[in-house]
Amino acid sequence: METSIEDVAQDAGSGAPPAEPPVESPAAAGPATVAEPAGAGDPAEPPVPVAQVPASLSPSRAGDFMQCPLLYRFRVIDRLPEKPSEAATRGTLVHAVLERLFDAPAAERTAPRAKALIPGQWDRLKETRPEVGELFADDPDGERLAGWLGDAERLVERWFTLEDPSRLEPAERELFVEAELESGLRLRGIIDRVDVAPTGEVRIVDYKTGKAPRPEYAEGALFQMKFYALVVWRLKQVVPRRLQLVYLGSGDVLTYDPVVADLERVERKLLALWDAIRLATETGDWRPRPTKLCGWCDHRAHCPEFGGTPPPYPLPVRPAASG
Repeated sequence: METSIEDVAQDAGSGAPPAEPPVESPAAAGPATVAEPAGAGDPAEPPVPVAQVPASLSPSRAGDFMQCPLLYRFRVIDRLPEKPSEAATRGTLVHAVLERLFDAPAAERTAPRAKALIPGQWDRLKETRPEVGELFADDPDGERLAGWLGDAERLVERWFTLEDPSRLEPAERELFVEAELESGLRLRGIIDRVDVAPTGEVRIVDYKTGKAPRPEYAEGALFQMKFYALVVWRLKQVVPRRLQLVYLGSGDVLTYDPVVADLERVERKLLALWDAIRLATETGDWRPRPTKLCGWCDHRAHCPEFGGTPPPYPLPVRPAASG
């Protein structure tokens, strides 16, 4: 599962086009740290995040750069903190419930059982990510939290109108995948579900808690899935038979059957994108690209488009060529 400003905008009912979804994989999550020299600072203070040169690409980060290069810089290089949102956190909760439901025997994978998993998964999420508890800090009576959990229940319940989990036996759930291309570019991400037919055909499935995109935006919505298909193809030498997006917000299922030519086009696009990222990293030239999605961005205070100033660039900058 990957989360983005687009996903949050969808869940908030903005009508914004759900382009390539942008959260890095577990292996890439969490900022690098550097130890303070002896005697420096307060020993009780946490390690200070350190900027790193980008070393891999996920669908989230690719989507960030295509949406706004400066957003990519803020997230990947500056590692600026972002507040949790109700929409993105609800998506994380629903994904956890759908993943855990498959622990039960097929006959017990029912809507009531799935909804019963929500309180426990919410408690687990608060334990692993204490910051999400701040979402309802100003809700002493729990009324807003109850409504939010009710929305999660409705999304989980709708899933049963789209798929029958009693007839599914996923080969993988929340699968971390990583592949290195011949160019040296490493691609990585997390696939919500992988189904493998008895004949060996592979289906990649992703759950979305927002609404399905309009037809003119379908290609953007499929970018993440084609990215995963490319990684699987490079790892296993098998082209997935089907890519499937399950939209719980609107009750739609979007499918696409890729071919090798599709994946080769995606690979060329990612290589060009990576060249642009490397150039921006070396020169420090990260241009903001304002869109209506800016309204959901946590970093407007640092963005020149909103009168802000980015933090000092934390990486060496290559001098401009003379002559």
